[in-house]
Amino acid sequence: MMEKIRATAQQYLHQILAPVVHLLARSRLSPNQVSIAGFILALVAMVVLLAGYPFAAGVIFLLGSSFDILDGALARLEKKNTPFGALLDSTLDRISEGAILMAIAYHLALEGQAAAVAVVVLAQLGGMLTSYIRARAEVLGITCTIGWVSRPERVIIIGTGLSFDLLMEAAYLLAVLSLWTAGQRFFHVSTALHRHNP
Repeated sequence: MMEKIRATAQQYLHQILAPVVHLLARSRLSPNQVSIAGFILALVAMVVLLAGYPFAAGVIFLLGSSFDILDGALARLEKKNTPFGALLDSTLDRISEGAILMAIAYHLALEGQAAAVAVVVLAQLGGMLTSYIRARAEVLGITCTIGWVSRPERVIIIGTGLSFDLLMEAAYLLAVLSLWTAGQRFFHVSTALHRHNP
Protein backbone atom coordinates (compact mmCIF):
# COMPACT_ATOMS: atom_id res chain seq x y z
CA MET A 1 0.00 0.00 0.00
CA MET A 2 2.76 2.40 1.00
CA GLU A 3 4.68 1.63 -2.18
CA LYS A 4 1.64 2.53 -4.31
CA ILE A 5 1.15 5.83 -2.48
CA ARG A 6 4.85 6.61 -2.84
CA ALA A 7 4.86 5.75 -6.56
CA THR A 8 1.77 7.91 -7.20
CA ALA A 9 3.25 10.85 -5.28
CA GLN A 10 6.53 10.55 -7.17
CA GLN A 11 4.68 10.45 -10.50
CA TYR A 12 2.84 13.70 -9.73
CA LEU A 13 6.01 15.30 -8.40
CA HIS A 14 7.95 14.39 -11.54
CA GLN A 15 5.19 15.96 -13.66
CA ILE A 16 5.31 19.17 -11.61
CA LEU A 17 9.11 19.37 -11.79
CA ALA A 18 9.36 18.44 -15.49
CA PRO A 19 9.73 22.10 -16.64
CA VAL A 20 12.56 22.62 -14.14
CA VAL A 21 14.32 19.49 -15.40
CA HIS A 22 14.11 20.71 -19.01
CA LEU A 23 15.44 24.09 -17.89
CA LEU A 24 18.41 22.38 -16.23
CA ALA A 25 19.02 20.38 -19.40
CA ARG A 26 19.21 23.60 -21.43
CA SER A 27 21.60 25.09 -18.87
CA ARG A 28 24.15 22.33 -19.64
CA LEU A 29 24.40 21.38 -15.96
CA SER A 30 25.27 17.73 -15.43
CA PRO A 31 23.28 15.48 -13.05
CA ASN A 32 26.35 15.21 -10.81
CA GLN A 33 26.57 19.01 -10.56
CA VAL A 34 22.90 19.11 -9.53
CA SER A 35 23.61 16.46 -6.87
CA ILE A 36 26.51 18.52 -5.52
CA ALA A 37 24.39 21.70 -5.50
CA GLY A 38 21.74 19.93 -3.40
CA PHE A 39 24.45 18.68 -1.05
CA ILE A 40 25.83 22.20 -0.61
CA LEU A 41 22.35 23.50 0.24
CA ALA A 42 22.00 20.74 2.86
CA LEU A 43 25.27 21.86 4.45
CA VAL A 44 24.04 25.46 4.37
CA ALA A 45 20.88 24.30 6.17
CA MET A 46 23.05 22.62 8.80
CA VAL A 47 25.03 25.83 9.39
CA VAL A 48 21.84 27.93 9.53
CA LEU A 49 20.36 25.57 12.14
CA LEU A 50 23.57 25.63 14.18
CA ALA A 51 23.24 29.43 14.11
CA GLY A 52 19.78 29.07 15.66
CA TYR A 53 17.34 29.54 12.77
CA PRO A 54 15.32 26.32 12.44
CA PHE A 55 12.65 27.70 10.08
CA ALA A 56 15.17 28.99 7.55
CA ALA A 57 17.13 25.75 7.90
CA GLY A 58 13.98 23.75 7.15
CA VAL A 59 13.23 25.72 3.99
CA ILE A 60 16.81 25.42 2.74
CA PHE A 61 16.97 21.70 3.58
CA LEU A 62 13.75 20.95 1.71
CA LEU A 63 14.96 23.00 -1.26
CA GLY A 64 18.28 21.17 -1.32
CA SER A 65 16.57 17.80 -0.98
CA SER A 66 14.40 18.55 -4.02
CA PHE A 67 17.62 18.44 -6.04
CA ASP A 68 17.70 14.73 -5.22
CA ILE A 69 14.68 14.32 -7.51
CA LEU A 70 15.99 16.71 -10.15
CA ASP A 71 19.37 15.02 -10.58
CA GLY A 72 17.82 11.62 -11.24
CA ALA A 73 15.22 13.05 -13.63
CA LEU A 74 17.94 14.99 -15.47
CA ALA A 75 20.11 11.87 -15.75
CA ARG A 76 17.21 9.91 -17.24
CA LEU A 77 16.31 12.73 -19.65
CA GLU A 78 19.87 13.07 -20.93
CA LYS A 79 20.55 9.31 -20.70
CA LYS A 80 23.46 9.97 -18.35
CA ASN A 81 22.70 7.32 -15.72
CA THR A 82 26.12 6.09 -14.62
CA PRO A 83 27.32 3.86 -11.76
CA PHE A 84 29.51 6.71 -10.48
CA GLY A 85 26.57 9.12 -10.55
CA ALA A 86 24.47 6.70 -8.53
CA LEU A 87 27.31 6.22 -6.03
CA LEU A 88 27.88 9.98 -5.72
CA ASP A 89 24.17 10.67 -5.25
CA SER A 90 23.74 7.99 -2.56
CA THR A 91 26.87 9.07 -0.71
CA LEU A 92 25.91 12.75 -0.68
CA ASP A 93 22.38 11.82 0.47
CA ARG A 94 23.77 9.95 3.47
CA ILE A 95 26.13 12.80 4.40
CA SER A 96 23.39 15.42 3.98
CA GLU A 97 20.98 13.54 6.21
CA GLY A 98 23.67 12.87 8.81
CA ALA A 99 24.75 16.52 8.82
CA ILE A 100 21.26 17.91 9.41
CA LEU A 101 20.53 15.31 12.11
CA MET A 102 23.80 16.22 13.82
CA ALA A 103 22.72 19.87 13.80
CA ILE A 104 19.31 18.91 15.19
CA ALA A 105 20.99 16.92 17.98
CA TYR A 106 23.20 19.93 18.80
CA HIS A 107 20.19 22.27 18.81
CA LEU A 108 18.28 19.95 21.16
CA ALA A 109 21.36 19.59 23.40
CA LEU A 110 21.50 23.37 23.81
CA GLU A 111 17.88 23.22 24.98
CA GLY A 112 18.77 20.55 27.56
CA GLN A 113 16.81 17.80 25.77
CA ALA A 114 19.21 14.93 26.50
CA ALA A 115 16.65 12.18 25.79
CA ALA A 116 15.74 13.77 22.45
CA VAL A 117 19.43 13.85 21.47
CA ALA A 118 19.64 10.10 22.06
CA VAL A 119 16.49 9.68 19.97
CA VAL A 120 18.11 11.59 17.09
CA VAL A 121 20.95 9.05 17.18
CA LEU A 122 18.37 6.25 16.96
CA ALA A 123 16.73 8.04 14.03
CA GLN A 124 20.09 8.20 12.26
CA LEU A 125 20.65 4.51 12.96
CA GLY A 126 17.21 3.67 11.58
CA GLY A 127 17.86 5.63 8.39
CA MET A 128 21.24 3.97 7.89
CA LEU A 129 19.81 0.49 8.45
CA THR A 130 16.93 1.17 6.05
CA SER A 131 19.34 2.08 3.26
CA TYR A 132 21.88 -0.64 4.17
CA ILE A 133 19.34 -3.47 4.15
CA ARG A 134 18.05 -2.37 0.76
CA ALA A 135 21.60 -2.27 -0.62
CA ARG A 136 22.39 -5.74 0.75
CA ALA A 137 19.11 -7.07 -0.60
CA GLU A 138 19.88 -5.79 -4.09
CA VAL A 139 23.29 -7.50 -3.98
CA LEU A 140 21.42 -10.72 -3.18
CA GLY A 141 19.04 -10.12 -6.08
CA ILE A 142 16.06 -9.18 -3.91
CA THR A 143 13.97 -6.06 -4.53
CA CYS A 144 13.47 -4.22 -1.23
CA THR A 145 11.61 -0.93 -1.42
CA ILE A 146 8.93 -1.76 1.14
CA GLY A 147 8.44 0.09 4.40
CA TRP A 148 6.75 3.13 5.84
CA VAL A 149 9.58 5.64 5.42
CA SER A 150 12.36 5.77 2.87
CA ARG A 151 14.51 8.85 2.19
CA PRO A 152 11.71 11.08 0.76
CA GLU A 153 9.53 10.55 3.83
CA ARG A 154 12.48 11.11 6.16
CA VAL A 155 13.26 14.37 4.37
CA ILE A 156 9.64 15.54 4.76
CA ILE A 157 9.63 14.70 8.49
CA ILE A 158 12.94 16.50 9.07
CA GLY A 159 12.00 19.51 6.95
CA THR A 160 8.58 19.83 8.59
CA GLY A 161 10.08 19.51 12.07
CA LEU A 162 12.55 22.27 11.29
CA SER A 163 10.06 24.59 9.60
CA PHE A 164 7.50 24.40 12.42
CA ASP A 165 10.08 24.21 15.24
CA LEU A 166 8.93 20.71 16.20
CA LEU A 167 12.38 19.18 16.38
CA MET A 168 11.78 16.94 19.38
CA GLU A 169 8.51 15.61 17.96
CA ALA A 170 10.13 15.06 14.56
CA ALA A 171 13.04 13.22 16.17
CA TYR A 172 10.77 10.78 18.02
CA LEU A 173 8.59 10.20 14.94
CA LEU A 174 11.61 9.70 12.71
CA ALA A 175 13.25 7.27 15.12
CA VAL A 176 10.16 5.10 15.50
CA LEU A 177 9.27 5.02 11.80
CA SER A 178 12.86 4.54 10.59
CA LEU A 179 13.56 1.65 12.94
CA TRP A 180 10.19 0.11 12.09
CA THR A 181 10.99 0.38 8.38
CA ALA A 182 14.38 -1.22 8.92
CA GLY A 183 12.61 -4.07 10.72
CA GLN A 184 10.10 -4.41 7.87
CA ARG A 185 12.88 -4.64 5.31
CA PHE A 186 14.91 -7.11 7.36
CA PHE A 187 11.87 -9.37 7.74
CA HIS A 188 11.09 -9.05 4.00
CA VAL A 189 14.63 -10.00 2.96
CA SER A 190 14.98 -12.83 5.49
CA THR A 191 11.63 -14.26 4.36
CA ALA A 192 12.71 -14.11 0.71
CA LEU A 193 16.01 -15.83 1.54
CA HIS A 194 14.28 -18.63 3.46
CA ARG A 195 11.84 -19.06 0.60
CA HIS A 196 14.65 -19.60 -1.89
CA ASN A 197 16.91 -21.48 0.52
CA PRO A 198 14.65 -23.49 2.85
